[in-house]
Amino acid sequence: MFDPVIAPSGTLLGLLQRGRGDGTLHALTAPRAEALAALNHCVLHDPRHDWQVENRSLYYARLFLDLNGELDEIEAHLFDPEDALDSDESRTGLALAVLGHLASYGRRGALALLRRYAATGANWAWALDELALRDDDAGLRALAAPVLARFATDAEGEAELTAAVRDAFEPRPWRLWADDPRASIATRVRAAHEAGCFDRWQRQMRPTGPRPGWSVQAVFEWAQQGAERGAALHVPAARCLAAVAGPEDRPQILRAAREGTDAARCTALRYLADGNDPAALDLIESAVSDGSAAVLEAAVDAFERMRDVVAVDRARGWARRPDALGAAAGRVLACRGAARDHDLVLAALREAVRGEGPDAPTLWTLVDGAGRLGIACAAPVLRHIYRETASSHLRGRAARALAATDPSFAAGFAVECLWDCEETTRELAARHAETGDTRVVERLRRLAADPAEEAEVQTAVRSRIGPDSPTA
Repeated sequence: MFDPVIAPSGTLLGLLQRGRGDGTLHALTAPRAEALAALNHCVLHDPRHDWQVENRSLYYARLFLDLNGELDEIEAHLFDPEDALDSDESRTGLALAVLGHLASYGRRGALALLRRYAATGANWAWALDELALRDDDAGLRALAAPVLARFATDAEGEAELTAAVRDAFEPRPWRLWADDPRASIATRVRAAHEAGCFDRWQRQMRPTGPRPGWSVQAVFEWAQQGAERGAALHVPAARCLAAVAGPEDRPQILRAAREGTDAARCTALRYLADGNDPAALDLIESAVSDGSAAVLEAAVDAFERMRDVVAVDRARGWARRPDALGAAAGRVLACRGAARDHDLVLAALREAVRGEGPDAPTLWTLVDGAGRLGIACAAPVLRHIYRETASSHLRGRAARALAATDPSFAAGFAVECLWDCEETTRELAARHAETGDTRVVERLRRLAADPAEEAEVQTAVRSRIGPDSPTA
């Protein structure tokens, strides 16, 4: 997927792209045409860096309802000739998910677009999954013929159909079609389902990889074979070592960690770190100094998994190093350090923001650590991350850290978090937002009554407004 271009955080488009609650609040007070233009831009040009885990669809669907937005631009995007040329899920997935939520809110036009796209669009499987959750049986049965027509009746086409049935995220349509009164439909779907079950059974009967009785050297060789194919197998290989290695094999494993092939070094380092071997930390430090990029990455990852007191003490000594091991030490202290480590974790947090910006992957752990350790003077940095990051998950972590470190959170960011795109952030806000703000009480009641809202959020809401409070 392309790397999305994110507008500045102070603009309406930038707020909506980030999924911030302030995006909705600003859109509702902006000129309607301007707000709809920004909203459509987000839906048609997915702004998420990790579209498979970050939420935006319910957030955008709710704003479509609040603005009474038309679906013309979404329709034009879905049925553009480019759809036949670019079948990547990322091009249309967000738009289809937004339509799914709109359909659940009763927008019949959204349901009609999903049905039409499932019949003719390139990303038909996604549309079918949305319909599986929201359409009635009659609507789904009407799609059986156009969907099956996508698959030729020759061997290759039947194999593709088998894979589609086997890998379907939502099986409801295929189950309906297996009982279709039209023999031409039911026979093909049942045969595909049976073939898929047989394929799965065959894969289980032909396992690949380590076998009982393998030697330590055999495990290293298996990891090397994976590396030569471009597959990093050192993590499963380390688990295999834990099963086959005995005390007598330790010298060979130590030797591999010092001077083996890259795959062997990665495997041995992971194994030694997982077992809290006394030599692991020195070997990790050596690997960072003289290993390849792959070995360095594996060594740092192995170190971060270590949870004993010795590893935490070593992290205190490494935390000021200006390299990957120093950054990892900061993360270890963020996860497992004590109050005495406040300054080191804060320094790591500030350095990460200065050096890599508000979207640095290392910030996830450091932000959590600032909250866990209650580092009050980290609040200004946390607020900066909250405002600027393009990751809605990182913003949610920053919000949790602010709830633990910033006395102004309840009357500040917690209020806008009630409109955030991530349900975990809305849940946090429901527990902390200051109810003296009239917007908060109104929003809590709306969330409590919204059937699309997550159960955890509604539980948090009801803990604040009480079971007998009005919901309208």
